[in-house]
Amino acid sequence: MNTIHTDILICGAGAAGLTLALDLARRHIAFLLIDQAQAPFAGSRGKGIQPRSLEIFEALGVADRMVAAGGYYPPQRKYRADGGYDEQPSTEAAASSPTEPYGQPLMLAQYLTEGVLRQRLAELGHAPRYGHALAGFEQDADGVSAGVATADGETTVRARYLVGADGGRSFVRKALDIGFPGESMKARALVADLTLSGLERGIWHRWGDGPRQLGLCPLMGTGLFQLQMPVPLEGEVDVSQAGLSAAIAERTGRADLMLHAVHWRSVYEMSSRLAERYRVGRVFIAGDAAHVHPPTGGQGLNTSVQDAWNLGWKLAAVLGGAPDALLDTYEAERRAIAAGMLGLATRLLDAARQQNDLRRGRETQQLDLGYRTSSLSLDERPRGAVPPAALHAGDRAPDAPCHGAAGQPLRLFALLNSGDWSLLRYEPAMPSSPADARRGLRTIDIGAAGELRDDSGHLRDAYGFMPGAMALIRPDGYVAALSHNERSPAMAAYLQSVGLRS
Repeated sequence: MNTIHTDILICGAGAAGLTLALDLARRHIAFLLIDQAQAPFAGSRGKGIQPRSLEIFEALGVADRMVAAGGYYPPQRKYRADGGYDEQPSTEAAASSPTEPYGQPLMLAQYLTEGVLRQRLAELGHAPRYGHALAGFEQDADGVSAGVATADGETTVRARYLVGADGGRSFVRKALDIGFPGESMKARALVADLTLSGLERGIWHRWGDGPRQLGLCPLMGTGLFQLQMPVPLEGEVDVSQAGLSAAIAERTGRADLMLHAVHWRSVYEMSSRLAERYRVGRVFIAGDAAHVHPPTGGQGLNTSVQDAWNLGWKLAAVLGGAPDALLDTYEAERRAIAAGMLGLATRLLDAARQQNDLRRGRETQQLDLGYRTSSLSLDERPRGAVPPAALHAGDRAPDAPCHGAAGQPLRLFALLNSGDWSLLRYEPAMPSSPADARRGLRTIDIGAAGELRDDSGHLRDAYGFMPGAMALIRPDGYVAALSHNERSPAMAAYLQSVGLRS
């Protein structure tokens, strides 16, 4: 039997697995991406891309493609029994700002999101292998040996690490015997993608209350509507075209809505679950394998993408010689985030049930999430000198419009999106020198004598910089350290701990 050797074996080619694969591909890390399905997912299920995820997709080179392929959320129109209706925004939208380039969520059907990711992956010379099911694995001190079943028989894959991004029923999680506690939300729903006539496409249409609710949301970038409706917890649900057509007519009270085709449908029971561990030795879980969310608030796909974004650079760093302990920070950082997002989704579900309120605010956009309590967050500023609202180590690094020394306009994100560590030095007393250079660390001097000019003060204000201040930015776009002394013992030890050696 032939053995395939690689650095990372990724099991599951959904949004999390594809994001991880893209991050590894741009870092020139060898990987194999497999999925037991025979073909890519074809439904709309996770259709909301939050602003923080759009920033990640910008770094991967696909944010503009996604915006071009989708659209922004339309207002919701709730029809009353008397024939009238009320309208309200679906999301809390804001204009882009100097620090936040994406002000509102994007609506993009999941199959389109994953299609854009696969296209970019193909441009980098890679593709998922469908019809490849993980049959089992064993790990030792040096790596993981996995059996992969295909139509042509079983293949052995030898990898340095295995990542299970294989969904809520994760084979990897079960094989590791990781507990997956949580609770059923005692709610069951049907979602389907339809070709439908008789409705205006610029509105998210909603009827009814409680168990008789029904929503028809235009899927931006397509000619389809997404049907959403609660169904009984027990019993069979008629998901045929005739059955869905009858349900639409009954719950809307309208005979003029014509259902022409059902392209995809799913009946699912809502639950909230969080894995007890994210890592066992050389094996990790990510995405729905680690956490399952109610659909309210659009947190599931986004939290999954950001799991992969957190893990990718850490795997690459350890493969490049960083201490293995860096990989322990993945669980420490991401599990706490998932717990918070599960709580948010549950609160939003309660609001939808009890108050018929489906609006989504800033708390769903994930821009304010961070890692302040992480072991990777170092703040050397004097205690008591930092106001509570100021930027802290562990926070998302803000964007800022600047100019290069030659006068061209330049966003800070254009520099941070390289995937390297970045050291921002604000009006330093001395220019950086070759003697201070570290592999994988880009030093950016800001000021009249630097390569980057902050003429409008956007960067100074966003980071709370004073002359001589510095900020170390992680490869995933979070503030690692804030200091006035880049040569302090604490900073030297920090750089060594993440593999940034002189």
